[in-house]
Amino acid sequence: MNGTSVAEVTDIAEVACDESGSDGENLTGGNTLVFAHASVRLPVETAAAHVQEIRDRIRSPAVEYKANHLLREKHRAVLEWLLSPEGPLYGHAHVHLVEKAFFVVDRAVDLLLDDPDAAVTLFREGRRTFGDAEWREFLTAANRLLRVRQAEGAQAPVEDFFHTVDRLRRAHSGSVPAGILERLAAARSRALSYRSEIDDGRAPLVPVLNPLLPSVVRTAAHWSAGGRPVLLAHDRQNMLTPDRIAWIEDTAHRQGIALAGVRLVAAREDARVQLADFLAGIARKIASDELNGLGEPALTTLLRPYTGPRAVWGDERSWGRLGPATETGGRCTGINSAV
Repeated sequence: MNGTSVAEVTDIAEVACDESGSDGENLTGGNTLVFAHASVRLPVETAAAHVQEIRDRIRSPAVEYKANHLLREKHRAVLEWLLSPEGPLYGHAHVHLVEKAFFVVDRAVDLLLDDPDAAVTLFREGRRTFGDAEWREFLTAANRLLRVRQAEGAQAPVEDFFHTVDRLRRAHSGSVPAGILERLAAARSRALSYRSEIDDGRAPLVPVLNPLLPSVVRTAAHWSAGGRPVLLAHDRQNMLTPDRIAWIEDTAHRQGIALAGVRLVAAREDARVQLADFLAGIARKIASDELNGLGEPALTTLLRPYTGPRAVWGDERSWGRLGPATETGGRCTGINSAV
């Protein structure tokens, strides 16, 4: 069919996806602060022409182009063109952002308390109350508690986490975050049950700390918002096993999201996925810089039309610049409700 997919000649919209910033379950000690899941809806031939134009503008001898090519200062004009209203992606692309530190806090609070509002409060007030060193200690302990793969047995991550919780709530007694830590301290049995199941070989199908799967569901929700079914063509990922793809599809259906299916493709064979790869890497870098207070206003403004209102984001200041104009902050509402 001359490179045209079946979805493009039916009532199903096909959208190509890729991610940037995956560090597995190591969300607090990895190489990146942000996870970005990008998606592009364009005909295959059109996407291929855009990729070729990018190559013609950059003129690098590299066989495979990545976001880093576009992020180099000498190619700044190409980057700005790509994201601009006159560029090839405007109105045809979307990016779902995840602030990893907030994701860890939200997942820990969800496991122990099932209270999304408490997660937002703890994240925002905890950083201000505890200071950088103690806050980092809490995040690290929470990451260890939730992480499936680790050398220790069931007890060690639990003991480490609750020791940290007890010390911080005593040191900051009377504060708002200390009150939430008090509630967490009373939920030790939930943590023990979670770790015991993992130790017994009953790890969850969907790792609590991996943001990819719920991000795929959010992407499907974005593109099917008008009621039109969407088929996702996703870059191949080890995390996207048949069982997990079935989880994505089932979760989407339970949420009323018109997801027709998920199929895996090789990025080098699909120009749409290559464009999604560019956008994911670019968005992660711009969002990370903004989160660190190092954002360039021009680039942040160019990215803003691509971000969605359901980002998993806790930092108010940066989200005020990155998110849709009417949004003041993103919030994760739970992996099992597909954020």
